[in-house]
Amino acid sequence: MFKKLLGKKLNKNEIEYNSKSLLDAEVPSHIAIIMDGNGRWAKKRSMPRIAGHHEGMKTVRKITRYACDLGVEILTLYAFSTENWKRPKAEVEFLMGLPEQFLNSFLPELMERNIRVQMIGDFASLPGHTQRALQHAMNTTKHNTGLILNFAMNYGSRAEIVLAMQNIMQEVAAGRLAIEEVSEEHITSHLMTAHLPEPDLLIRTSGEVRLSNFMLWQLAYTEFLFTDTLWPDFDEQCLLEAVQQYQQRNRRYGGLKGEEQK
Repeated sequence: MFKKLLGKKLNKNEIEYNSKSLLDAEVPSHIAIIMDGNGRWAKKRSMPRIAGHHEGMKTVRKITRYACDLGVEILTLYAFSTENWKRPKAEVEFLMGLPEQFLNSFLPELMERNIRVQMIGDFASLPGHTQRALQHAMNTTKHNTGLILNFAMNYGSRAEIVLAMQNIMQEVAAGRLAIEEVSEEHITSHLMTAHLPEPDLLIRTSGEVRLSNFMLWQLAYTEFLFTDTLWPDFDEQCLLEAVQQYQQRNRRYGGLKGEEQK
């Protein structure tokens, strides 16, 4: 798990200076984040869990801006899993209202920053007001060409893979595809992320070290970073340090690089 690399809290000018230095090395094109710790953040302050979710929404806004400034092309945020329906009804209802609250207030800035909103997950099973908020944001920003802000909403990776396999089996049954033609590329093309490159960097906040049914196929060669920082406390410096750590990695994809090949 990564800690504070720089050893102190940076001021705005120091963050801007270090941000510019990142451009001298490769910035991850696609960053995926499991946003965890909203409830614990609230509990530490003797506040209701929904207060943590509200604060976490502010962090989404802040990190989206900073990722855009860094030149990240895709930011995928695990907003609500298929398992999260098991939470208390009042909490689920609050979470289902956040997209409307967040997107309506943030939409003008998303347009100004040329950010495009997308979503992966079971859209049809979301409440109507949640669907309308997401659809409005996606329709309004669909021609934007900058950062893709991709929400994993009502998303579960196992269900995604099952659906992909069912669709492939239908192709085989219809005679449009032979079994021996099924390949990794073919499976990838049937996933909800078929239009996106796989994540370069996965970040999970709050000290938990697991994937929680998130992009199990897509993360095969992704670099992982786990931090004890709770999501509402995750700020520009945290993202800056995560990217710095990523830039120190040697991504081999199962092979060898540089001197190791000799």
